[in-house]
Amino acid sequence: MRMRKKKWAEPYLEAHPELVIPDPSLYKGSWNALLGCSELHVEIGMGKGGYLNAMAAMYPEAGWVGIERDHSAAATAARKLIEDPELSGENERMIAGNAEQLLDWFAPEEIDVIHLNFSDPWPKTYTHKRRLSSRKFLEMYHTVLKPDGLIRMKTDNKNLFEDSVLYFLQNGFTFTEFSVDYRRDAHPEDAVTEYEQRFLDLGQPVYQLCAVQLEKETK
Repeated sequence: MRMRKKKWAEPYLEAHPELVIPDPSLYKGSWNALLGCSELHVEIGMGKGGYLNAMAAMYPEAGWVGIERDHSAAATAARKLIEDPELSGENERMIAGNAEQLLDWFAPEEIDVIHLNFSDPWPKTYTHKRRLSSRKFLEMYHTVLKPDGLIRMKTDNKNLFEDSVLYFLQNGFTFTEFSVDYRRDAHPEDAVTEYEQRFLDLGQPVYQLCAVQLEKETK
């Protein structure tokens, strides 16, 4: 779902470089030092930041970086964090940019966990290469993930999930978790955002998987 363009978004992003990093490449290889952590989580397609903000608060010992190409959504995420007195944001940063630049922003084997939450399914066949679980992106994930690094994916879209399972298996990953009804059981360790709650209220299943790299797993 696309957000309407917000006129205030660009000025807001520019006004908060301490949170929304203007040039992420400057921190390539030093995100842990910036965030004061030993474990780095990156959410690609953070949307309005509900999951990123909640998880950063739940796990303050870890570092969290959210990436969002829609500047209106990124600005909304930043404003939510800044205006919420219960969130410190000390272990959190955001990037308003396209994840196709991932290799410019993160060093090889720098990331512990990549989160893909309710990503755009790009349903038309000719757009499948834009999916965040497509081969193009999986090849980049191979580079930036640590040897035991994980990819955690959730979606409400059955077709995207089924296709993604094949993408992972065909591109050097295997699964440590796999569910076609993830929220059937309680998962207090994983935040439920307002966006996800909509699907749960409608009785729609949430599909989930956790993938690890085969090559690095067997070294």
